[in-house]
Amino acid sequence: MNHPYSPPLGKVAILGAGGFVGSRLVELFHLTGLADVIPVVRRVAAMARSSRFDLPLALADSRDPQALAQALLGCTSIVDCTVGMPSQIEAGARALIPAAYSAGVRRVVYLSSASVHGQNPLPGSDETTPLSDRQEMPYNNAKVRAERRLFSDAKRLGIELFVLRPSIVFGPRDRWITSLAHQLRAGIAWLIEDGRGICNTIYVDNLIEAIRCCLVAPADAAGTPYLVGDGDEVTWREFYARTASYLGIGLETIKQLPVPPKATTTPLDRLNEIRIHPSSQSLIAAVPSTLKGVVKGALAGLKPQPIANPWQIQSTEVIPIQDREMVLLQQCRHRFSSSRAASRLEYLPITSFDQGLERTILWLKWAGF
Repeated sequence: MNHPYSPPLGKVAILGAGGFVGSRLVELFHLTGLADVIPVVRRVAAMARSSRFDLPLALADSRDPQALAQALLGCTSIVDCTVGMPSQIEAGARALIPAAYSAGVRRVVYLSSASVHGQNPLPGSDETTPLSDRQEMPYNNAKVRAERRLFSDAKRLGIELFVLRPSIVFGPRDRWITSLAHQLRAGIAWLIEDGRGICNTIYVDNLIEAIRCCLVAPADAAGTPYLVGDGDEVTWREFYARTASYLGIGLETIKQLPVPPKATTTPLDRLNEIRIHPSSQSLIAAVPSTLKGVVKGALAGLKPQPIANPWQIQSTEVIPIQDREMVLLQQCRHRFSSSRAASRLEYLPITSFDQGLERTILWLKWAGF
């Protein structure tokens, strides 16, 4: 689609344009004519989805402020949808605001995460709740530190920064529904406490609407985080049940499991914490691949190996693996409010949970699931 007029949002750079949210943002902003879109990716392979359109693609590492600033020249705003390991998240946050300042970009929208409050947040948690970077999940801590750095740099350099905190972002090509669909088909989907926990969903197009609201909001709305979600309150049981229903799978296939005790920290866990630390990443990059293989083998030896009992009949039942993040998420009893985004950004979800889920399942079926 060609738009002879100046688009309402101007020239918008989208970092992480090859990812789930980034690629959908490129589609919507470009096809609706809302913006002149500049997809920015780190690797050529990530350009695949955006290459469908006649767009000026940019190649730059979001952790390199000089390369990033060059890619951002001429843009009026930036939307950062990048994802990565904790060390990459923090490195990207250190580079983002200086790069925007060098390129003359005044407005930045950064996609953080509601997980800065934890996967199982305290009741009443909102944007004013103090954050901790000593949480159980390294990803949460990285996002907390990233936000702190971004707000500090933005204030120092005079950049209008908007930080969005979505939680469970779902939609076509997402990881949540796709993984759940595979688990349901394999008979290994599980719920704890009968799925009574609150699933703080946001359909991907609702998140993009929140991004649009940030790009048109008055300057005095900047400098603060915004929790954003769907207009519906959904439990994990409803999330699983409706997905199973759309796929024609009975609820009896979903395992009902007790809340597992918190696992004790093992030597392997501690080694993994050291491995993901930013100071370790640069050292790992310099290690020869042959030596890395030896180390991986040694680490694998630290994993506890089950000992078979020759006198016991082995069960053929498939036992679901309880991922720690999902265990915490399913215990959540707090629904995040989007009231601040509604009052200051005029954010209003444009798609209901049921509509979003139906569209996602239709995509799954189209994709041959």
